[in-house]
Amino acid sequence: MARLAQTAGLTDVQQEILSTVRDFVDKEIIPVATELEHRDEYPQAIVDGLKELGLFGLMIPEEYGGLGESLLTYALCVEEIARGWMSVSGIINTHFIVAYMLKQHGTQEQKEHFLPRMAAGDIRGAFSMSEPGLGSDVSAITSKAVRDGDEYVLNGQKMWLTNGGTSSLVAVLVRSDEGHPEGTAPHKSMTTFLVEKEPGFGEVRPGLTIPGKIDKMGYKGVDTTELIMDGLRVPANRVLGGVTGRGFYQMMDGVEVGRVNVAARGCGVAQRAFELGVQYAQQRHTFGKAIAQHQAIQFKLAEMATKVEAAHAMMVNAARKKDSGERNDLEAGMAKYLASEYCKEVVEDAFRIHGGYGFSKEYEIERLYREAPMLLIGEGTAEIQKMIIGRRLLEEYRFQG
Repeated sequence: MARLAQTAGLTDVQQEILSTVRDFVDKEIIPVATELEHRDEYPQAIVDGLKELGLFGLMIPEEYGGLGESLLTYALCVEEIARGWMSVSGIINTHFIVAYMLKQHGTQEQKEHFLPRMAAGDIRGAFSMSEPGLGSDVSAITSKAVRDGDEYVLNGQKMWLTNGGTSSLVAVLVRSDEGHPEGTAPHKSMTTFLVEKEPGFGEVRPGLTIPGKIDKMGYKGVDTTELIMDGLRVPANRVLGGVTGRGFYQMMDGVEVGRVNVAARGCGVAQRAFELGVQYAQQRHTFGKAIAQHQAIQFKLAEMATKVEAAHAMMVNAARKKDSGERNDLEAGMAKYLASEYCKEVVEDAFRIHGGYGFSKEYEIERLYREAPMLLIGEGTAEIQKMIIGRRLLEEYRFQG
């Protein structure tokens, strides 16, 4: 087993799960990832394999048919999967954010209705905050829900919906002014709706359209879409938690899980880039010796390995903090920021080690070079993470003058 990115204090069960996932990645994902990515093909066989392994229920409580594992276990599994192909980790990330939000904030009826089928992989989740005119500024959401008897009517356009086509349950954040008078702070007049739909594209239920896949530089295979609501009717019992006005807080709780996930993805991609770089450096010869014997390349490998190790440690710390029940927005922000930045740097160094061959689609590093930038913006940009970190530090270190 590789020396880097090891995690102390894991139980036998956690080690067995990770060993199983690592074996699956090495045998079922890495050999086909680049070919599928170049075709932008949804990895259905891989997803079916993850379903058989029970990974869609990894964090769902045992009483609802899941494995009841911790966020740490999930994050370490994501790290392994992203090492194989980052797009696959994206497929399960949004699913687990929705499952986590249901577990933490859903009514008993909502938990009983959705979680067992989510654990089995029969229902797959996606969540939606962004809109065409906004990204990080969640308070500027314009999509709106209006009460009409026992239903709400939703109108608006959402953007950057991962698993938009393949999901069958979407947690959608919209404005809902009911019970929130004019002048109420924006974050107190938002509600999360649990919207059920058919997988696919086009009009997937009356009033709800998934136009098609957005063509992307990287992060291919997984479908990223828009979501258009035009008179979409949703029953009142599909308000997450049964009460309006709590959507912002519910989503932010889910995003903390998502940020740990993105950090884990950054760790996995960086680890794979290091593996590719250190292998190639021992195979490629210049001036009569392997380039790994040149001091300049050894310096690069040393820096890459140190970044892999540091990012992994911060990711593990953020996951354990969340598992403890403590507030972890500081740790999650730091982990996401550091892991995504280090991932970009490690991938670029591996690309440089490959020289001209790194520019060829025949080499795996070319795919990683296009995938790493997504982590810089997913679940909040570096600038947003710095704002979160800075504000939390000022809370923790408030000057008592």
